[in-house]
Order: sequence, then C-alpha cells, then structure tokens
Amino acid sequence: MLSDKVKLTAKDILEKEFKSGVRGYKQEEVDKFLDLVIKDYETFHQEIDELQQENLRLRKQLEEASRRQPVSQAAGTTNFDILKRLSNLEKHVFGNKLYD
Repeated sequence: MLSDKVKLTAKDILEKEFKSGVRGYKQEEVDKFLDLVIKDYETFHQEIDELQQENLRLRKQLEEASRRQPVSQAAGTTNFDILKRLSNLEKHVFGNKLYD
C-alpha cells in the first residue's frame, strides 16, 4: 500500500518548523518552496487515487468480459468471421472474374 511507503504528507510538510541558525535561510523563500512541494504532493496523491480507481474498474471490466466468453474462443471466432466476410465480399465485388 502506498501510504506505508510514503513518509510525508502535505500536512507534515505544512506544519514542519525549522530551527534558525546563525546563517539560516530566508524563511519566506523556504515557505514558498514548501508551498510548491505541498501542491505537488496533493496533486500526486489525487492522481494516484484516480489511477487506482481506474485500475480497479478496468480489472472488474476484464473479469466480467472473461466470464462471458473465453478470450481464445472469441479471437478464433472473430478471425473466422472476418475471413468469411472477406470471402463473401470478394465474391460480390469480383463475381466470376475472381475465378477466371
């Protein structure tokens, strides 16, 4: 699970406080950068959630489709149907010229 692997949340970043040193960073620059990081984190988590939902939906759809008709049988039937239709079309378009 993703939540077990990610160490920080957007809230963790927002609430993080740094101690000041003698030659510390400008607090305003750090805050602006952390705001960007927070927005990225939120975007990543939203995208991950959407992809997980889509993945689940597609897996269910695949499972339902495979229950209805086995894949190998469907492909064989489809190929046979296509060849049969092509043969009928050739006969219709070319008629007897095809066999002359």
